[in-house]
Amino acid sequence: MKRFFYILSFCILLLPGAFAQDSLRVVNTDDDGVVRDTVLLKSYATRYSPRKALLYAAILPGLGQIYNKKYWKLPLVYGGFISIGYGFNFYQNLTKEYKSQLFYNLNQAPNDENFINPESNAPTRALRSAVDRSQRERDFMVILMAGMYLLQIVDAHVDAHLKEFDLNPNLKVSIEPTMEQNSLIGRQTGVGLFIRF
Repeated sequence: MKRFFYILSFCILLLPGAFAQDSLRVVNTDDDGVVRDTVLLKSYATRYSPRKALLYAAILPGLGQIYNKKYWKLPLVYGGFISIGYGFNFYQNLTKEYKSQLFYNLNQAPNDENFINPESNAPTRALRSAVDRSQRERDFMVILMAGMYLLQIVDAHVDAHLKEFDLNPNLKVSIEPTMEQNSLIGRQTGVGLFIRF
């Protein structure tokens, strides 16, 4: 008997989800006895899950924007990554070039900071600062790349959230000419920004 009670209470705890309304079709009857078939529409917002958009954008940059059907953002995402990648490559090559010139100077005159490289006409101290500067710029490009990656993830997540945001159709912003009569200054004309809710 105890075992039956435990099994019954366990089933009762697990079954509330089974009685939830899963179908999209509901049959209603009026007071007249007329059967009306009603189709429940899924919300536009439930089709776009912010969690999925975030996950897709984290897996592959731009995939969250595709999931949200904001295809016009793809050139911005990939253009940003390509531009930052080009900057990283430029400063990486510059760092290698300056380092090779610096090593040449250090091999020729290890203790002379004023030794001038015949290829670049730059002294050793100037090459040291050039190497530091180009490394700093290269590292900044890495930080920008990480920021771009996070920005596109946040954009996909927020965009999926804003799918459910409903705008008031009466909301209107317009720029109109204005004319105002003031007793102190007189008549004033200009342009005004009007917001109607």
